Amino acid sequence: MLTKPFIHTGEITYLNVLGQELIILNSSKVAVDLLDKRSAIYSDRPILMMGGEIVGWNRSLALTQYGPRFREFRKYMSRLVGTRASMEKFTPLQEKETAKFVARVMADPGSLVHQIRKTTGTIILMISHGYTVKEHDDPIVDLVEAAVNGFSECTEPGAFLVDMVPLLRHVPGWFPGAGWKAKAERFAKLLTDMADIPHQFVKDQMAAGTAVPSFTSELLDSKEITPEAESNIKWSAASLYSGGADTTVSAIHSFYLAMVMHPEAQRKAQAEIDKVIGGDRFPTSADQPSLPYVDALAKEVLRSNPVAPLGVPHIATENDFYEGYFIPKGSSVIANIWQILHDPATYADPFEFNPERFLGDHPEPEPRVTAFGYGRRICPGLNLAQSSLWFACAMSLAVFDIEKYVDGFGNVVEPDTNYTDGTISHPPPFKCTIKPRSEKSAALVASVEL
Repeated sequence: MLTKPFIHTGEITYLNVLGQELIILNSSKVAVDLLDKRSAIYSDRPILMMGGEIVGWNRSLALTQYGPRFREFRKYMSRLVGTRASMEKFTPLQEKETAKFVARVMADPGSLVHQIRKTTGTIILMISHGYTVKEHDDPIVDLVEAAVNGFSECTEPGAFLVDMVPLLRHVPGWFPGAGWKAKAERFAKLLTDMADIPHQFVKDQMAAGTAVPSFTSELLDSKEITPEAESNIKWSAASLYSGGADTTVSAIHSFYLAMVMHPEAQRKAQAEIDKVIGGDRFPTSADQPSLPYVDALAKEVLRSNPVAPLGVPHIATENDFYEGYFIPKGSSVIANIWQILHDPATYADPFEFNPERFLGDHPEPEPRVTAFGYGRRICPGLNLAQSSLWFACAMSLAVFDIEKYVDGFGNVVEPDTNYTDGTISHPPPFKCTIKPRSEKSAALVASVEL
């Protein structure tokens, strides 16, 4: 076994924390060798006491144990969004809602983050539950945001001592230092409501004969439903929109920050759009093959600031050996996604924002191979996430100039670029100037029906 408390080989970091083996994979080669090629023994999740057992995220796909329930969730999601072809039926929805997004941002640039979250929620909730998001202060969008913020906090490695000392779960809430228990109760209530309320909405609509076809309604209507099957449908739908809502919000917000910080990349993408499309319409999915720089820019957004820097831990279900090291059964295995996507052996000048790295005769590796996880735990919604990011990038660049904010005294305000902690990492709040590129751009955006 690993007896030393810390071993670092460059590609792998081994830690022993309170008797728990933590194995951090710092290179793509090692992550692929273990999590992809040996996925049969690295597809389970560790028992996360706070986020999984106490709050209840082990009912969702992200933390459910590998087995029949996990496979049923994946089967449902693969059928819906598992391939680019299966995503085509949602393209009109994404194009329409992203056009509305840019219209709302033009009307109120200060509401950027709110509009990103609203648009992402609108698309995913329509797909998952046939639910139409309200124009202002939608309760389900707000609920999902609160629940997934709780997920990010309660699953952050090392954030709660109960993950290392599980017996602490039995400490009464009044005991000194047990304030985390009240937080756990709040997170658990948010999570349960996040799954139950949209699911009940679909059932009520189906009973009334007014349900819009959706992931949930089609599954509920497809066969004799047992209580176990209904629970799996409910939680797979909740996994779909909770997983996509927060990660896609982070990626699109990162795009706007990247454009503020890298105007030269913005100008190149706009020149490509102008040459291919002109200024009389928005980019569509049919234009994507003709916009390689825009496509590369979206990839660079994913690479430069991955939404889940350490992913979610895997666990070894059998003893294993790798490169002379013994990996004991029960070890937590973490893909260091941020490090892999900033490895200078893979990406030249990894801290430079450079979409050109994905172009030319010798492009650097596709970041989605890493950014969306590995093996049987790869994000099932990656096609939806990638297309949502691409539409946001292409449509925003077609009509907006995105620049650093200038205050009332003429001072340029440099945005904070220190991302938040947590399982899902977000850009910090920042001010920027978002304005139409031209009168023609303003007229195009104003023509969008809200």
